[in-house]
Amino acid sequence: MTVWYMNGAGNDFMVIDARGKEYDFSALALQLCAQTGADGFMAVDHSDVADFRLHFYNSDGSRGEMCGNGSRCICRFAYDNGIAGETMTVQTDAGIISGWRLNESDYRVKLNNPGIVDLERTEDAAYVEIGAPGVPHGVAELKALSWEQAEVLRPIALELRHCKAFPKGANINLFTVLSDDAVRVLTFERGVEDYTLACGTGCASVAVALYLQGRLPGKMLTAHCKGGDLRLRLEAEGSDITAIYLEGPTQVVRIYE
Repeated sequence: MTVWYMNGAGNDFMVIDARGKEYDFSALALQLCAQTGADGFMAVDHSDVADFRLHFYNSDGSRGEMCGNGSRCICRFAYDNGIAGETMTVQTDAGIISGWRLNESDYRVKLNNPGIVDLERTEDAAYVEIGAPGVPHGVAELKALSWEQAEVLRPIALELRHCKAFPKGANINLFTVLSDDAVRVLTFERGVEDYTLACGTGCASVAVALYLQGRLPGKMLTAHCKGGDLRLRLEAEGSDITAIYLEGPTQVVRIYE
């Protein structure tokens, strides 16, 4: 089995081509992610409705609806392995997404539209699901977030991660606004049960919340994550968000034969 170890802005994954094969994906996720400490596991499969299907699993073996940075990485995997061209469609559990190769390392995906948005789900956090069924996110603003505060903020992240207001549990995105088009984001991910260096759908959820609060005038956001910068662009009219685009770097760290 050939396994690619990849990351998107530091969000890392173990990736295989599973077309025509049968694997226990949950068991593979546990086994392979333990080798590198990766955040997740992804497998490419055949699809009747898109260029290929993405199976996504968290490092604890639980299946995820989809993954933003994972989707960007899987698009690079598909292009580099001749599975798809520079423009592609990907079937996920949250719906079909489109992907584009921008250059050797940078990829863009059109994420699923928000399925649920509740800006007042709790006193401290909004709730956003990207897709339907969606990837669940709690979004909480802090006044002066820095990476050095991660351990101090862990109890807050854990409390929100398991908050009863989030029925599926949630990825928790703590953020600080830096300007009208930039934020700093720290994400504690469900299924990883720890901080990750970046979260694409998490940053998209921050962009959605800010836009609906009237705080993203240009509909474009740069999210500074510990592992790198992600760029988001919304298409929207009034409160109707019709498209979310996510782009940023990908990296092939190592290929295991």
